[in-house]
Amino acid sequence: MRILSKFMLGLAAGTALMAALPSAWAADELTITSWGGSYQESQRKAFFEPFIKDGNKVTEEEYNGEIAKLRAMVEAKAVTWDIVDIDTQTALAACAEGVLETIDWGKLGLDKSKFIGGDLQDCAVPNIVYATIIAYDTSKMPDGPKTIADVFDLQKFPGKRGLQKNPFVNLEWALIADGVPQADVYKVLATPEGVDRAFKKLDTIKKDVVWWEAGAQPPQMLADGQVVMTSAWNGRIYGAVVSDKKPFAIMWDQQGLDWDWWAMPKGGPRVDGAYRFITYASDPKRMAEQTKYISYGPANRDAIPNVDPEILPHLPTADANMKTALIVDPQFWADNGDQLRERFNSWLAQ
Repeated sequence: MRILSKFMLGLAAGTALMAALPSAWAADELTITSWGGSYQESQRKAFFEPFIKDGNKVTEEEYNGEIAKLRAMVEAKAVTWDIVDIDTQTALAACAEGVLETIDWGKLGLDKSKFIGGDLQDCAVPNIVYATIIAYDTSKMPDGPKTIADVFDLQKFPGKRGLQKNPFVNLEWALIADGVPQADVYKVLATPEGVDRAFKKLDTIKKDVVWWEAGAQPPQMLADGQVVMTSAWNGRIYGAVVSDKKPFAIMWDQQGLDWDWWAMPKGGPRVDGAYRFITYASDPKRMAEQTKYISYGPANRDAIPNVDPEILPHLPTADANMKTALIVDPQFWADNGDQLRERFNSWLAQ
């Protein structure tokens, strides 16, 4: 209650300040950089356009997630981006290099504990949660897989299965399917014996795997009957169901949860304005609004009750879908990803 009271007092004070200084709010023209496509379109509708209507100015840019551009801006002391939407591993690396501002949650007026992944790093604020899931075609497999172990069960579910051509999530799933408790996955995977165990489990289905590299491939492979089930990003499958009317279903067991984040390049010219926007975009109702345009879960848990009941079951963050969710450890992959990808590529070539 004390935390809530402090938050409400801070919010009231901020509101009074905005009313008293409208010209100051309109003075900053924030440059916000994201990934383009349908994802940035969802941000535009849910955040940018309402923020502009409230008297602010926004210039949008797009990028491909490259840390090099951020690094070059900061090193040259020529930062033109105020806010950037960034993936987890890049945010960790950029934070370690000093390329991003450290987040002051007090300035945001937000409760970090309300955010899924809020404690994972110091230089970014969780924005959306997306998932790597298993999907299947209900017209061809009415009684589809129920657990991640089913993906590795060729007798019960014969046929090809699609997996991303990347060790990310695949190794975790292999260990879980082999009996490792979810809570111990990264402890086991951090050992040479654990890595061997994961690849040994993948060996059992290797000849029946079709590897994909682009997000558009899994729904197409399902539609073509190339695979009986496949890993995919949940938004791609939902899009195929809603837009293309495909009879696909998602199995949420052990969904691999990952994030996108709001971050501020170090030395940006409008840090205060950037904080205001991140606070604005982190509002539970605004986060819920974004789900109308893309089926990624709002990182703020308080947004869930505001999501349209028809959309809610399709989000990774819905209570029913979170029951067995695997929260991917970004620090583990930041530390071990290069080595595991090298091992994975060698394994593929065998």
